[in-house]
Order: sequence, then structure tokens, then C-alpha cells
Amino acid sequence: MYRRPLQSAVRNILNVTANRAAYGKVLEEASFARALAAYPLATVSSNCLTPCRTLHSSPQLSHVKQTPQHTEEEVGAFTKLIEAMGFTGPLKYNKWKIKLAALRMYTCCVERINYDEFFEKCSLPDTLNSWFLVAQLHVWMCLVRMRQEGREGKYMCRYVVHSMWEDVDQRSKIMGIEAIDRKEATKVMTETFYAAIFGYDEGIVSDDSILAAALWRNLFNYQCEDPKQLELMVEYVRKQMQFIDALDGDDLLLTGEVKWRPLVEANAQSILKVATPTYNDTGL
Repeated sequence: MYRRPLQSAVRNILNVTANRAAYGKVLEEASFARALAAYPLATVSSNCLTPCRTLHSSPQLSHVKQTPQHTEEEVGAFTKLIEAMGFTGPLKYNKWKIKLAALRMYTCCVERINYDEFFEKCSLPDTLNSWFLVAQLHVWMCLVRMRQEGREGKYMCRYVVHSMWEDVDQRSKIMGIEAIDRKEATKVMTETFYAAIFGYDEGIVSDDSILAAALWRNLFNYQCEDPKQLELMVEYVRKQMQFIDALDGDDLLLTGEVKWRPLVEANAQSILKVATPTYNDTGL
């Protein structure tokens, strides 16, 4: 009984929205018709039709392996409405399973990384901030991978980030940082994190120079004078993204298990296939 008023309200909202859209479309078409009647069409010269430059084409593009792109899941109007209100609609897997997998994925970002090696190879000081900069790089790579898994992946990304901030807060408490200083440090880290995500996203879809600039700003904090260190990290990010991109999305949603390739390896071009993670009927 309590569902009927909500369904009726949703139906009324959708009808009003559709009527407004149709009315706006009619007005737009009428305005466009009056504009055509008022002003004559300009004559286009033949010089404007000639291309300004010759486009470069290469036969090598036909040999590139096409990767199937993820298509956005079609959801109903009611699901869109409740998600616009801040709630989460029904997902393919149980929400608690995804939350648990998100915690495991974040754990892989902090427990399966040799931070001492990163501090040594990148000349970073052994501080909480340096640990956070390395951790956020790996968290970002996981977010990039999981954003490809539709609504479930985006839901999982939310709890990966939530687990990261919970861990940062606990580590700062263990280090004895005062509450006021901890709040201020968390604010600075939050700004750093979202700025780093924006820079890394731009770098991963661009060439190596853009990615190197993002790493120089966000990982090295503008203090890298050795270009070999930047080259090492650009190579690490590229091979790591290629590696985790080959992992099965459903396995990641159910287990959150991520294995990382070494920072330094002899043959960085080789892509090693990892064993498929195993889980029982409950997704554990």
C-alpha cells in the first residue's frame, strides 16, 4: 500500500517532464522555421569547400586489435530517479559483496606494494605523505579499471576511496597526530587526491610526456631532477594498466584481488597472465 503514492508521484513527474520536452521541441522547430523564412541562404563559395590540409592516413591502423568497449547498462526511469536522489538502485551483485571486494582491492594497494622500493628508486622521503602519494597512484589505477564495469564498478569505486580515507585516518592516529592537525592534513590530501586523479586521467589517454608531467607534479611533488626516474614510473604505469585491464571484470567485482607487476623487471613488454581468482558461491 505504501508503494502506490510513490509510484503515482513518479508517474506524474515523468508525464510532466515528457510534456515539457515535447512543448519545447515544438517551439524550437517553429523558431527555426521563422528564421529560415526571414533570412535567405548565403551562397557558399567553392574555395570554402576545399580542405585546408591533407589528412594523414596510415595502413597500420587496420592491424590494431579492436578492444570491445563497455556499453552503459540500460536502467529504468524509477532507478534513474532514486539514483538522482542519492540512493543506489539494484545492482547485478549483492552490495555487501561489492563492498567487501572494494576493501580487498584497497588492501591490495597497500599490502602488495613494496613502498621501500618506491622510496629508493624515486628518491622519496619515508613519510606518511610519500606513502599516500604512492598509494593513491595504485588506487587511481584500480578506479580506472573498475569504472569500465558499469554501475557496479562505479559503486565499488566509491567504497575503495572510502576505505582509503579510513586507512589514512587510522594511520595518522597511530602516528600520534593531533585531531586539528589531522583534519588539516586530511583536507590537503583530499585536494591532492582529486587533482592527481584529474592529471593521471589526462596522462593515461595522452602521450608519455603528459603522463610524465602528471607524475612529476603529483608523485614527485615537483622535485624530480633525474629523468630516468620519470621514465621508470611512466613505464610502470603503462605496463600496470595494460596488465590489470586484462583481468576479468566479474572476478574483480566479486573478489577485488589485484596483483601488481614489479617496479623493475627485465622484460617490461611481456604481459604475464595471472591465474583466475577463485571464490565460492557466496562470492567470498
